[in-house]
Amino acid sequence: QVQLVESGGGLVQAGGSLRLSCAASGRIFSFDVMGWYRQAPGKQRELVATITNGGITNYADSVKGRFTISRDNAKNTVSLQMNSLKPEDTAVYYCNAQVTTFSGSRFGSWGQGTQVTVSS
Repeated sequence: QVQLVESGGGLVQAGGSLRLSCAASGRIFSFDVMGWYRQAPGKQRELVATITNGGITNYADSVKGRFTISRDNAKNTVSLQMNSLKPEDTAVYYCNAQVTTFSGSRFGSWGQGTQVTVSS
């Protein structure tokens, strides 16, 4: 089993900053691509940012230049620094990890989500 525990959500005014963190644990071979997704009310879940275990990052166009994803492979954590927040960033943010098991199989795992609310 894999557990992803998120923290750091909250309420912030437009232009402010928040930092999300996700701690991953489990008896698996490796955490491969890790990332953050978000889902606003009435909308589909969308990619925010991902990072490989080699540090290659990918961002949604809507957050480029404002958000920064990072990870600590030794601690199996991934973080999302969110600056210059906008009301449209309001959503539930989910941590995601692509996992490789000791048997070689791969699957994706999700955290429980953390609410980010940006007031105008």
